[in-house]
Amino acid sequence: MGRTVNADGVELWVERRGQGPDVLLISGLGDPVEAWQSQLDGLADRYRLTAFDNRGAGRTPLPEEPLSVPRMADDAAALLRALQVPAAHVAGFSGGSFIAQELALRHPDVVRSLVLMSTVARPDAYFRAMTRFWRWMVERAPDERAMLEAFFLWIYTPRAHADGMVDQFVEETLAFEHPQSVEAFQRQLAAFADHDTLDRLGRITAPTLVLSGELDLATPPRLGRVVADSIPGAGFEVLPGEAHQPFQEVPDVFNARVDAFWREVEAGG
Repeated sequence: MGRTVNADGVELWVERRGQGPDVLLISGLGDPVEAWQSQLDGLADRYRLTAFDNRGAGRTPLPEEPLSVPRMADDAAALLRALQVPAAHVAGFSGGSFIAQELALRHPDVVRSLVLMSTVARPDAYFRAMTRFWRWMVERAPDERAMLEAFFLWIYTPRAHADGMVDQFVEETLAFEHPQSVEAFQRQLAAFADHDTLDRLGRITAPTLVLSGELDLATPPRLGRVVADSIPGAGFEVLPGEAHQPFQEVPDVFNARVDAFWREVEAGG
């Protein structure tokens, strides 16, 4: 069961599961903690996992003040300190990987290692055009179902569209009791579109693994490669046949890979 945690004055909705080395899971655009269900279920026998709703997603309210990636990184650091976690393995997905980058730069003491899934250091022209389209799409789609069906074209593989997985995700999202508002979607999107760490990534010292999906349209492997090349010693892997969210589509594959990485980091001290 989840609960609200006061993280330096911000009421974040948090779910924790398992025992072992601490892992912090940071969600992407619009995603609540439920997006990490396969990790909360599949890795809890080896790790103590913490997932939370970013500002404006799920059960965490949207603030009146401006929303930014550095501010959300400060939230993540404040959450770990509120939970009395000295340092954690941090896994961030998409916009959550942007937050994870800033967390490692602004609060290196709380980051044991980094997994950056579907990540970008500096948005390129395609990324900026895509996010501009998403901004008006969420306002002008005929209804929420139509918006999700369109949005998910960038997110999941053709395989997931063909085998019914995307239909299931649409139904689960529509049934979720804490939907994200249009304003919250747009403000999170604007914060992620402004993300830029390219000239600072060389300061990250935490062991880092960058993962990209071969078929990812939103954050293709060429952008993940830039991140990995900019972080000293970072590993880079492309998951064949996968798109933007392999941690949901092929959770066993994703869980096994991050588990192996975290075991390597733990063994290295």
